[in-house]
Amino acid sequence: MRTKIIAGNWKMYKTIAEALELVKTLHYGCQCNATEVIVSPPATALPKVAEFLKDSYIKVAAQDLFWEDFGAYTGALSAPLLKDAGAEYVIIGHSERRQYFGETNETVNKKIKAALKHTLIPIICIGETLTEREAGQVGEVLATQITNGLAGLTEKEIADSVVAYEPVWAIGTGKTASPAEAEEAHVIIRQLITKQFGNDAANKLRILYGGSVKPANSKELLSLENIDGALVGGASLNAKDFIEIIKSCT
Repeated sequence: MRTKIIAGNWKMYKTIAEALELVKTLHYGCQCNATEVIVSPPATALPKVAEFLKDSYIKVAAQDLFWEDFGAYTGALSAPLLKDAGAEYVIIGHSERRQYFGETNETVNKKIKAALKHTLIPIICIGETLTEREAGQVGEVLATQITNGLAGLTEKEIADSVVAYEPVWAIGTGKTASPAEAEEAHVIIRQLITKQFGNDAANKLRILYGGSVKPANSKELLSLENIDGALVGGASLNAKDFIEIIKSCT
């Protein structure tokens, strides 16, 4: 049985003080042992958030990383630096990183390997644009992202990682894939993982849905067989909404 994950991606929101206020509310407002809960604050707040949550049920993720360990890469943060700051997970290949910062399947692959090298658990984001969906290319896009993005990984490495399916057209738009569309995409992903890494890895891999997840739709989405949790954007910035999503897992 795969343990469900609810991960909150705070993106470029929350000062250090605001971030601490939010995690304190989450920590004291929802003691949850059956679901894995992760928050991903901006890098400026990550050390303070991780320090507060060190004895909490809530884990901490970074929002990105660079694939080199150290060097003259102004503005970049490496896996060793993020580990030192308290991160246990790292989001890789988010659609906004692909759209605004030139992320490719090849750079995603480098980042995944860098994360795994330093025992950071990657949350690997994949998904199609609206144009690609309307053209009937969902399976083709996901296959390319998985084949190239996960190239060179071992069966154990992918089984221990997390994949987040985020249809780009549903990120921050208020649109959500229907339960049938979401389940169909998750089935495709699991089949692709089976083909590339085998049944065992595919059965162990947790696949999250991301795309305008909120309390109103989370229970139905999270009840589906192949959806193992959610990567939550805007709703994770509100403690009440995020707690409702966490509770919807049970």
